[in-house]
Amino acid sequence: MSKMREPPILQRRNNHLPYDIALNIMERLPVKSVIRFRGVSKSLDSSIQNHDFISNHLNINKNNHENGYVIHKPSWEASRLIYSSPPNTSVFTVAFDRTLDRISEVGLPFKFISKFAQIVGSCNGLLCLSISANIIFLWNPSIRKYRRLPNTCLEKLEYVKLGFAYHSENDDYKVVRISCSSLHIRDIEVYTLSSDSWRRVGISSTNKVILCHDNLLVPAPMVGGALHWMENIFEGQVIGRSMYIMSFDVNTETSRKLALPDYSDDPNCIALFKGKLAFITSEQHGYQYSIWVMKEYGVVESWNKLFVVPFQRAAYCLAFTEYGSLLVCYSYINDQGESHGFKFVLIDTENLHENEDPDIQCPSYVANFMESLVLLDGAKAVSY
Repeated sequence: MSKMREPPILQRRNNHLPYDIALNIMERLPVKSVIRFRGVSKSLDSSIQNHDFISNHLNINKNNHENGYVIHKPSWEASRLIYSSPPNTSVFTVAFDRTLDRISEVGLPFKFISKFAQIVGSCNGLLCLSISANIIFLWNPSIRKYRRLPNTCLEKLEYVKLGFAYHSENDDYKVVRISCSSLHIRDIEVYTLSSDSWRRVGISSTNKVILCHDNLLVPAPMVGGALHWMENIFEGQVIGRSMYIMSFDVNTETSRKLALPDYSDDPNCIALFKGKLAFITSEQHGYQYSIWVMKEYGVVESWNKLFVVPFQRAAYCLAFTEYGSLLVCYSYINDQGESHGFKFVLIDTENLHENEDPDIQCPSYVANFMESLVLLDGAKAVSY
């Protein structure tokens, strides 16, 4: 980073603070503190917006494992089916990932369509949100900046699946959009933040498959530089039990199939568990779940049933936090088999202890989160 003229605030009569050291100190400060320094001088503002400073600040904070957060918002689609008065779906909540205790709330800047927003993914403090198949935003709530993505480069969008990932080789961010027909993968396009454009990646499937909607409330798992979705092979006129995982490498922009473990229960969803690809199965009508983990990514033989979680009532597994806790939803059923509401519980997978009062009590989109300066140097980003 080239040296610039030092702002007066960094100069002292008998105690001169070198500019590079001052920047090094600021790289370790919280985002809100760094943003305040932008108003000190033009030279300091320019240094803070420099890509190297943003990257250094990000890497230092990523290594601080004490800053484990999640971000969640109520799902309008799911909540309106359950509650007569759905919660405010325009507000996102930042919480500690170990307890889900609330830290802060933040509203979307694009209010007119905010209730339909879904969390596609979260990478390095940057959120990818979809309003519809063709309306997608990148948003960093920590620095109050967002960018709307351009429209698709495909002729038609059908049955869309989305994923968001960090492209480590180029220090860039990508959005993957898969447009499917009912029986086979048709088109895949990739958006790159640095070019602000979509590119078509033509992939066709020889088998008739259905890309499963396994868990709509959590992002597609990102493991080993690849995004993952479950697929179900269509055999004859019916959907067969031949399921596998579709893996899309965001670096090479190629896809491959990963086999699931040899399971005998009902498949539930795939997820991210402590940085590894996980597969969740249910049995006994939701009263027990098994958590499988691929210990060595890409090696099918490394699938291992890590633990079994029993429940006293029927449950639905929603998500893992980065810490490894499991968020589940209980449905209260009376003697007549009628549902009487839902209860959300956070379970420590190591000792099965239940936190019965997490600050999330409706179907919600959930993703890991951290504060960062990503998008601060974006020329096309909108401030609010």
